[in-house]
Amino acid sequence: MSAQGRIGLGGGCHWCTEGVFVSLAGVTHVDQGWISAPAPDDAFSEAVIVHFDPERVSLAELLAVHLQTHAATSDHSLRGRYRSAVYAFNDRQAERCRTALSVLAADYDQPLVTRVLRYAGFRASAPAYRDYFRRDPDRPFCRRYIAPKVKRLRADRPDLFFSNKQ
Repeated sequence: MSAQGRIGLGGGCHWCTEGVFVSLAGVTHVDQGWISAPAPDDAFSEAVIVHFDPERVSLAELLAVHLQTHAATSDHSLRGRYRSAVYAFNDRQAERCRTALSVLAADYDQPLVTRVLRYAGFRASAPAYRDYFRRDPDRPFCRRYIAPKVKRLRADRPDLFFSNKQ
């Protein structure tokens, strides 16, 4: 069994982000809540911590999914609550993330606003909101926002889903 990896990801609603990543093969668990980074980015922002098996899904693949499933090129007015970021747990991981993002940026017409920040802290969501999408995918929010992201991602990257990798 390989060592587990983990990466913090923020950019949009943590319900949506969790719903996308729990659907992927190689993702073993997703913690949903708020993440902070060192100052000046120390305000908590909606995010998830994705735990994954790097032998099944790479960090670069996870970052590609992250960019594809939130407004990674939009510096909109809600970026305080929805900071577009990758939260690295150490310097080596931060450098790997910066390298991957620089390569992935070529796929976008506009510059990425997604930043690599050091992880500083996490606060979990209330239990009623965790695993939101899997517990009831027919909720109006899930049907409107999460299901279309998962459907588009499944069409674009079918090899990343459980049914295609087992």
